[in-house]
Amino acid sequence: MPELPEVETIRRGLDEYIVKQKIVSVDVYCEKSFCGVVGDIVGRKIEKIRRYGKALIVDLDGGVSLMIHLRMTGQLIYDGETRYAAGHPSENFVAKLPNKQTRVVIKLSDGVLYFNDQRKFGFIKVLPTARVEQDEFVKKLAKEPWDMSIDDFYEKLQRHQKACIKAVLLDQTIICGLGNIYADEALYVAKIHPERRAGELDKPEAEKLLKAACEVMDESIESGGSTMATYVRADGTKGDYLEKFAKVFRKEGLACPRCGAKIIKKRVAGRGTHICPKCQKDTVDTTPAVEEGVRND
Repeated sequence: MPELPEVETIRRGLDEYIVKQKIVSVDVYCEKSFCGVVGDIVGRKIEKIRRYGKALIVDLDGGVSLMIHLRMTGQLIYDGETRYAAGHPSENFVAKLPNKQTRVVIKLSDGVLYFNDQRKFGFIKVLPTARVEQDEFVKKLAKEPWDMSIDDFYEKLQRHQKACIKAVLLDQTIICGLGNIYADEALYVAKIHPERRAGELDKPEAEKLLKAACEVMDESIESGGSTMATYVRADGTKGDYLEKFAKVFRKEGLACPRCGAKIIKKRVAGRGTHICPKCQKDTVDTTPAVEEGVRND
């Protein structure tokens, strides 16, 4: 599944190509992939593209919106004067479309937008623009790091005192947008061990962690995302965050760029987790921290 910086990169890319175009027709090849009435969107103009967490919101004129979630293998491929592809890379980026993985085809006034999804986990949903924030998917999401105050973040940590901090960062109902890559990177920047209990962090540590989360995600967005060999920019080029900016993620066995210790990988909160054992020292308390249910939508 793409993480927030990858989805934001896709939003910025597609914003250049499809905004101001009118929807001429819609063909639904898989009912599971499209929720709503086709007639509610045909003839409407695309006004803007926004994002809630990992979901794209395409606002149309007349007070109607499309919610698009790519999930694990979703793709948005625009065919105009040039082809622009976003999402899970495959031969679809250069193949003739529609094909057997095409779930929805949206014909625009100056091109065609294909929604492909190999595993059929993604979706396009039609809903009134005024109800986007009340949608069950959006409503459960917490604030993103940039929108969260230190007081709000610290208070949430206190509510989940016994949970390990890595599990807290991955829970989208606590703080939205941090997936496995950026949780590891933020904890490293803040010098916090991922297995520490959330309630052990004092307010200065919490502030440092929140700031680190914003920093690593800003860097990733500017570099076009991490791609993880599965997600690419809207123009088909790959992001380079992992190569240029990541300090610990997928760097196990290499030297920590801060202290020189060997980076290790272990399982925390059910996920492969990358740590500098010297910079991110564990607490003295060896009682296992609780791993709360992770909401990773």
